[in-house]
Amino acid sequence: GRLSVARPGASQQVVELLLTNPLGAGIRDLLDQNVGHHGRQYVPLVGSVSIFILLSNLISVIPGFTSPTVNATVPLGGAIITLLYFNWQGIRHHGPVGYLKHFFGPIWWLAPLIFPVEIISTTARILSLTVRLWANMFASELLYFIFLGLLMGPANFAMHKSPVLGVIVGILPATLPILFILLHVFVAVIQAFVFTILPSIYLGLAVAEEH
Repeated sequence: GRLSVARPGASQQVVELLLTNPLGAGIRDLLDQNVGHHGRQYVPLVGSVSIFILLSNLISVIPGFTSPTVNATVPLGGAIITLLYFNWQGIRHHGPVGYLKHFFGPIWWLAPLIFPVEIISTTARILSLTVRLWANMFASELLYFIFLGLLMGPANFAMHKSPVLGVIVGILPATLPILFILLHVFVAVIQAFVFTILPSIYLGLAVAEEH
């Protein structure tokens, strides 16, 4: 109810940057680039998945929380939704027969070879999206906990020997995690971007007039 063109609030500006921004990396920007202007009709679903992934990635920055995307079933769910959606849009755009022709390729006598390859390639996008997001988020959190554990050991040992030495050695465990948090935020944003641009590309291929 407080949306305004003349005086947008901070929350509105953040959301608008997610949609479109000067870098051309917003949800609507990526759909425009890969699908065309009619690709804006896909913003609701692609945007929902993208923002869900972004928030899921970033939630572990809050102490005591773990990113849902560290669990492989969450990226898998997003990948399955993406696969079903772009194939459904391809069928809606071309019709069942027209969309199926896309998998046979332009040369009829090579169709028996191309068809299974195209089916496997399309289905493998589930694995690609899932593993890419899950592996990167898992590695990011794992690195953070490993290095924090390695640094806490010497700090605790030094604290038992001398409070002054403990404070000096404890500087690293107190400050270095900030760098890993920033790294985690960077990875979280990049992976959300990847989970936006790849569905945009898949939609562009599915609804393209020429295959």
